[in-house]
Amino acid sequence: MSGGGSQEATLAALAANVGVAVTKFVAFFFTGSSSMLAEGIHSVADSGNQGLLLLGRTRAARGPSPAHPFGYGGERYFYAFLVSVVLFFGGGLFALYEGYEKIAHPHPLESWPWAIGVLAGAILMESLSLRTAIRNADRVRNGRSWPRYVREAKAPELPVVLLEDAAALIGLAFALAGVTLALLTGNTVFDGIGSLAIGLLLIAVAITLARETKSMIIGEAATPEIQRALEDVLHRDPSIQDFTQLRTLHLGPEDLLVAARVTMAGLPEAEAVAEALRSTEERIRERVPISTAVYLQPDSPGLSSHPEGR
Repeated sequence: MSGGGSQEATLAALAANVGVAVTKFVAFFFTGSSSMLAEGIHSVADSGNQGLLLLGRTRAARGPSPAHPFGYGGERYFYAFLVSVVLFFGGGLFALYEGYEKIAHPHPLESWPWAIGVLAGAILMESLSLRTAIRNADRVRNGRSWPRYVREAKAPELPVVLLEDAAALIGLAFALAGVTLALLTGNTVFDGIGSLAIGLLLIAVAITLARETKSMIIGEAATPEIQRALEDVLHRDPSIQDFTQLRTLHLGPEDLLVAARVTMAGLPEAEAVAEALRSTEERIRERVPISTAVYLQPDSPGLSSHPEGR
């Protein structure tokens, strides 16, 4: 994934959410709409989330250290997981609380043109942010469906921004529907229902993000396409007779650990084996550039009888 593309989408989302948050709070001040307040808190949470994603990228760029010999690439997954926590508590639960309060203690909307105008402006800004995220994701999606792309993407920033922007647009539609129905019917319970719908939406998105980032924090293998590319390199290598136990692990979005046991083909001399393995590692890195750590353990011919094959 293009690091620059995900950063562009994150910055675009941050700018949009800061602007949207300010206008929503202004609208809440004039209207007293709980949907507007819930949406304002949602935008504040989203702004903080983009800040977390940018912080994660910065911290992950640090080089290896004695305590972390494989670097800090996993920090991007940790901060992406924090995004789901902020979205759940800072957005979802607050919106549910506001919706309940509005239904339990209704009060009329005031200055409703503010609410409609701000929601229309927010929809425009969020649409522009989502368009930027979609444009950058299309460069690396490779024809995959959007759900599959979100599940399989190893860099967390773009999927997070895509889900947040999509949730923001749907949440704005809920808020607009709640405010409009409250104005048409004179029943402000609809405004509270809009806030409840926003809360449930944010909780659903938070759970989705938590599930996907948890998988990466625990440790996830390379995609099947990359796995097949690595196997192809080993199959075609003339110095390798056989290989077993090919393992991959993402240390970060652009850092892949590759390990395998290989049976060398007629290379009895230790120096020849070492040189052949170095050449194989170079071919692996040329084919899969994110293979930053490659470990090939040579076996003698006849000893590679492991149940896990090529």
